[in-house]
Amino acid sequence: MTHRSYVNENPGEKHNERLEFLGDALLTFVSGEYLYTRYPDITEGEMTRRRSALVDEKQLAKFAVEVGFGMRLGRGARQDGGSESPNLLSSTFESIVGAYYLDCDRNIEKIRPIIEDLFDSVPPAIMEIRSNVDSKNQFQKWSLANHGLMPKYIAERIGGQDHAPEYFAQVFVGDQVYGSGTAGGKQESKTRSAENALSNLKKQGLI
Repeated sequence: MTHRSYVNENPGEKHNERLEFLGDALLTFVSGEYLYTRYPDITEGEMTRRRSALVDEKQLAKFAVEVGFGMRLGRGARQDGGSESPNLLSSTFESIVGAYYLDCDRNIEKIRPIIEDLFDSVPPAIMEIRSNVDSKNQFQKWSLANHGLMPKYIAERIGGQDHAPEYFAQVFVGDQVYGSGTAGGKQESKTRSAENALSNLKKQGLI
């Protein structure tokens, strides 16, 4: 796997950011189906939180170490300890998943057992503890630390029946939208928007 910092120092090489994008999408799908099948009695909101715990940066970094692959880094990134960075390790793992999927002729059934074995290695109790970390609190801490501002959530009903409404929420820092989410309740939609904001920050390398 090749990081952008290596390409900057070695023109003509190709980085793996497109593979990261593909791997991230595959992990989101496989983890969602995994939780739906393994835990038939938990709610949609709990599945969402557990999925975040399974595919967050720290957990994917651990998977990268377990699998044993590395990423080619530029000199500066190596000197800054990039080979041990959770952000770079998680990106490596996403790239591996994307690459293996393509090597398997886009047959997701060939990569599913490997990913699910890794998910099985995460103790349910640990996953539950991680899932209980409030995404809104995490995003609030980031917003205060980086902008000195409290996030602002705007949620509105967009449809559904009286007994099953649907809400759409966006989270702002200042005038900028950082994330959005849809759910059956106003507060859950705000939590979804915070989770989406954290995911976007991760993809941008900001957390």
